[in-house]
Amino acid sequence: MASVEKMTLDEVYKYLRLMKPRYQQADRAGKSVLLDEMEEVTGRHRKSLVRRLRSSLQRAPRQRERERTYKVDVDAALRIIWESYDYICAERLQPNLVALAAQLAQHGELELSVPLQAQLGEIGLTTVRERLRQLRQDEPQLPRRAPRPPNQSLAGVPMRRIAWNTALPGRFEVDLVFHCGSEARGEFGYTLQMIDVCTGWSERVALLGRSYRVMEDGFRRILARLPFPVLEIHPDNGSEFFNTHLRAFWANYPHIELSRSRPYEKNDNRFVEQKNSSLVRQYVGDLRLDTVAQIQTLNAIYSKLWLYNNAFQPSLRLVKKTYVPATEERPAHLKRTYTALTPWQRLCAAAILEPEGQQLLQLRIDITNPRQLRQDVYTALAQLFVLPGATPEQVENVFETLAQDQKS
Repeated sequence: MASVEKMTLDEVYKYLRLMKPRYQQADRAGKSVLLDEMEEVTGRHRKSLVRRLRSSLQRAPRQRERERTYKVDVDAALRIIWESYDYICAERLQPNLVALAAQLAQHGELELSVPLQAQLGEIGLTTVRERLRQLRQDEPQLPRRAPRPPNQSLAGVPMRRIAWNTALPGRFEVDLVFHCGSEARGEFGYTLQMIDVCTGWSERVALLGRSYRVMEDGFRRILARLPFPVLEIHPDNGSEFFNTHLRAFWANYPHIELSRSRPYEKNDNRFVEQKNSSLVRQYVGDLRLDTVAQIQTLNAIYSKLWLYNNAFQPSLRLVKKTYVPATEERPAHLKRTYTALTPWQRLCAAAILEPEGQQLLQLRIDITNPRQLRQDVYTALAQLFVLPGATPEQVENVFETLAQDQKS
């Protein structure tokens, strides 16, 4: 093996550490056989192997730093050569160092002595690469782009996560769903969604763009439709939620508290993130929406889903966590208890609605046929998907759903 590939010193020490227990347990004849084997494998002298096997086989740190082989004159020559040939890589530079240095010396750019020429011919590729890496640190760097200044509108807004067991409705997680398709270019549609942590009540509105005027209009529409007051708005740190104009807008609602999630902690908005999938993507998919007609049609769909999801769709909500100690069959764990109620049922149980408003909304729920309402939702989706921008697969899936509903 030694004639084919030479072992490094670290590999020799690792091999000897593995062989040392066998060597110590062997008798005289066995040790001789093992030494023959180790001598053949490592290419080391027999006496050297014996001395190493009697020691700890742990490499001691260097007591004195080894003197540099290639000193300042080599670095200075490398700097001039490298700069003259436009900072080419070490793989292209190292085989031609002597020739390049001689050419520069003819023009008086470099003083090439015999010892320096000899060292330039001996220096290896790894050393050249390392020296160039260090020389690169001394070169002036191109000016970097100035970092983006922090969003001043975030100042004073606390970062936290709304507790899962909050008992009072009105604390909403807020998020924005992009409807850009495969490319986030140009102007396209968004869905502004708000989820109440206590009841699971959901509000959605489709927007074309996310300017402060559009966002303000979306919030106004949601606030006007909500049957109960808003206590807290909890979005992420996006500038579409926190800017000078929207902070001035929320200043008109002093009873509403603003908070935000921690950066890069999506679980701080876990309820609205989950509903982005089940209440938006489940219906609209990844379709690109960038026309006024598409946004208007999507808002018509959301107006139907507002009643369907909040009044007729039970959702699971965590109500209790119980610590279960460890047993022989199972380690210690938390047992979670859920309830399956509609957001409307949870809202009524909270007893915060005005009697007149509760009666009117209950009457609307009582006279609504949920099966027909679902049919209306998918009919509106079919109208959305036949507008420009929908894929044939999306159109086919919606019409198959409609056909199955008619057969049943």
